[in-house]
Amino acid sequence: MALDRLEWSRCFQLIDELKEDVDVVEVGTGVIKEYGMAIIREIRKRHPTLPLVADMKICDAGRYEAAQALDAGADYVTVMAFASLSTIREAHREAMRRQKHVMIDLLGMTDRNKIDDIAAIGCTHFCLHLGKDEQMTGVQAGRHLLEPVKHLGNIQISLAGGINERMIHDVLQWPIHQLIIGSAITRSENPKAAAKRLKQLCQIV
Repeated sequence: MALDRLEWSRCFQLIDELKEDVDVVEVGTGVIKEYGMAIIREIRKRHPTLPLVADMKICDAGRYEAAQALDAGADYVTVMAFASLSTIREAHREAMRRQKHVMIDLLGMTDRNKIDDIAAIGCTHFCLHLGKDEQMTGVQAGRHLLEPVKHLGNIQISLAGGINERMIHDVLQWPIHQLIIGSAITRSENPKAAAKRLKQLCQIV
């Protein structure tokens, strides 16, 4: 479950309600910009074992910003694929020192050579990402998102961006290991029912 564009209290309401129905919680970039590391620390304090992604979208100062989020309690921190290899390398190094992970956000990235270089650093978690602004133009996640990584082996692939119940059957035919779902759960009239239904659909497919 992705917590995007939500107030502090609503984030905790959703976590408390859905923690048994989701496998991981991603704290969205907007929420982090609003509340900083305080919200990461508070989630970790209240939920010590909850797998937690900090969607930092790091594009510079990789060592410092990765350490910020990971030391606050995140298990994963996102780094943009368009960042310099030096930035990605530093963030990856900080994660490895803590036995944690970076997730490479492929938003807008189509350069296979760059992705090969990132994989060579040792990064193994990649997120196929359709941005919010693209979604608002009517674009939906499609197999074209797989193109930059489909030749890689031994990686974990997440998919994020506008995923809803109607898309589940199709996207789970892809080599996807994790779906990051936001509004289809958090903006639902009944988030718990939505989370349960989406999880059941994933298990059926």
